Amino acid sequence: MPIRLADRARNAYAYPLLIRQLLHTPLATAPQQEIVYKDRSRYTYVTLNARIAKLACALAGQGVEAGQTVAVMDWDSHRYLECFFAIPMMGAVLQTVNIRLSPAQIAYTLKHAKAEVVLVHRDFVPVLDSIRAELPALRSVILIDDGVGGESPAWVVDEYERLVESSSDRFEFQDFDENALASTFYTTGTTGDPKGVCFSHRQLVLHTLAVAAGAGGARYGQSIRQGDVYMPMTPMFHVHAWGNPFVATLLGLKQVYPGRYVPLDMLALRTREGVTFSHCVPTILQMLLSADANADMSGWKIIIGGSALPAGLAREARRRGIDVYAGYGMSETGPALTISRLNQAFPQHVTDEEIDLRSRAGIPLPLVDLRVVDASGADVPRDGVSVGEVVARTPWATQCYVGNPEASEELWRGGYLHTQDVGRIDSDGNLRIIDRMKDVIKTGGEWVSSLELENLISKHPGVADVAVVGIADAKWGERPLVLAVLRPDFRGRVSAPDITSLVAAAASDGVVPVYAVPERVEFVEALERTSVGKINKRLLRERYS
Repeated sequence: MPIRLADRARNAYAYPLLIRQLLHTPLATAPQQEIVYKDRSRYTYVTLNARIAKLACALAGQGVEAGQTVAVMDWDSHRYLECFFAIPMMGAVLQTVNIRLSPAQIAYTLKHAKAEVVLVHRDFVPVLDSIRAELPALRSVILIDDGVGGESPAWVVDEYERLVESSSDRFEFQDFDENALASTFYTTGTTGDPKGVCFSHRQLVLHTLAVAAGAGGARYGQSIRQGDVYMPMTPMFHVHAWGNPFVATLLGLKQVYPGRYVPLDMLALRTREGVTFSHCVPTILQMLLSADANADMSGWKIIIGGSALPAGLAREARRRGIDVYAGYGMSETGPALTISRLNQAFPQHVTDEEIDLRSRAGIPLPLVDLRVVDASGADVPRDGVSVGEVVARTPWATQCYVGNPEASEELWRGGYLHTQDVGRIDSDGNLRIIDRMKDVIKTGGEWVSSLELENLISKHPGVADVAVVGIADAKWGERPLVLAVLRPDFRGRVSAPDITSLVAAAASDGVVPVYAVPERVEFVEALERTSVGKINKRLLRERYS
């Protein structure tokens, strides 16, 4: 029998799931824990709480009200963390601007979100200046000087630090509907305009709790837990740095923000501050491993997402002492859906089995309903072999694309969010992503996974980076093209037949089908990527076809 509303105590507190509720525990249990920004700022959670209130007062002084959009253009910093809380806690909407988009795309996202106030780092002032005329809703711009100094443009109303420090630390944050919009972020597809993904307070709080529970219970590492020191290496504009700053705050962790990503600076910051937990795309990890061959990276837990974790990269990271493992999700899912973890302790010597386990997408987080379905929407067997599209339900998945009902209906057709990823699930519930539906190579009526080929080729000691795309073929429909970036000390020593022979040997062992063996291998200086670090396979297909 449910509790009747009439029976509820007159003074009972309904406790809406609002972002501000995430601050209760760290302020009670870790008030003096540090939040660090490069070598420029160091303060406690008590100060964070005060600065959140100050920022809210400052924005209210600029006329910001509930429902209005405040956009942020900044590097990863303590300021961004303050914005993660202060703006939605006011009832306003935080727009995290993808600073890697073109000026025209940035203008589109700001206009589409109806941003009325923009907080902009001095580095991005020229971009904003070039598009201001295209933003009719924009009425206030606050400069983030970041200690540089110098003249400010005439159209800037004030400077962030001066505005915050001169404001009161008394702001009465009110309760409101937990389903109120908290943030928007614009996805960066390879075609068309960016699509606005939105999240409510309730969704962000539930995502935080699920990640903390699902990522904190691993027995053999692969975790974020109390005592860790957290440093993001995924931009804070990208789905709230995968939601991990909220998790780190909830757990009262020491947090370290690196600003602009410079590999040697990040390694030095990691050593100086004792960082133990981070997350990034494969490209960033490759940059860190290459930046300093002698850097001590032991004791560093790093989640890889955004793209598949190649076996060769995982092996090199493990050799350097990194507890590396994969996670899976997408912008529309907030983003986390699954996380990989080991079910046994492994010896110091790295085995193929261990690398394989670390590279899986992993098991669903709590509250995630994950399925792999065929074209009719029926579940395929959970046998680790049968493949289909990955679909999901979670309480934090975006309910729509802002102002795009057709795309929203397509995303949620049949009542499940369609990821457009091809995967398979084994009997233990472990998900493995095979490919994007648009990237599967269809050759001679058979499907070849570009990710499996990339994973195999990445194991060659001379390969630093690799992409495999399908190129039109008159006889077979498509054939795989391998584009490989060689390590500097292997250039001139690795030939196309070396790569072909590697795949052919795997085919003879039954690891990949024989029709996956490529006839064409090209060595390139670099692989084009999207603004969030994914290989831009659409562009590669167009270029090489």
